[in-house]
Amino acid sequence: MAELVVLVGLQASGKSTFYERCLRDRPVLVSKDLFPRSARHKQARQMRLVEEALAVDRSVVVDNTNPSPEEWGPLVAAARAHGATVTAYWFPPDLAGSLRRNAGRTGRARVPDAGIHATLRRLRRPSTADGFDAVHDVRFDGRGGFEVRPAGGPPG
Repeated sequence: MAELVVLVGLQASGKSTFYERCLRDRPVLVSKDLFPRSARHKQARQMRLVEEALAVDRSVVVDNTNPSPEEWGPLVAAARAHGATVTAYWFPPDLAGSLRRNAGRTGRARVPDAGIHATLRRLRRPSTADGFDAVHDVRFDGRGGFEVRPAGGPPG
């Protein structure tokens, strides 16, 4: 059965690193960061790629900020339409940490600080009430890795 994984968090919160270290075994990665900067209709393109993968029963990870139901709602609906499970990985906001990590980025990877602040204003914690089958909290473990636990549950 296909699974749709939605990463939710600020820019520079560790989402892409978490994908590389923990979720890379999923067949399809969709991220607007991988589209050309000049690409138009990025949301429609993202949805098309997600729909195409789910239609052939392939699991998908969506690595964007996905800060609110406006962004993750269509993803959840697509998963449901294709009979896939849908899981959110929530990266609780650490504004100072995100700004510090972002400052170390160069070129296209660096986001204007105003963009991080704008995302923070829209950022909402996902829950099973939003249609997710599961929600996991993700935090840095202080040793270069991640601690993942069910939302609201003990470390796991």
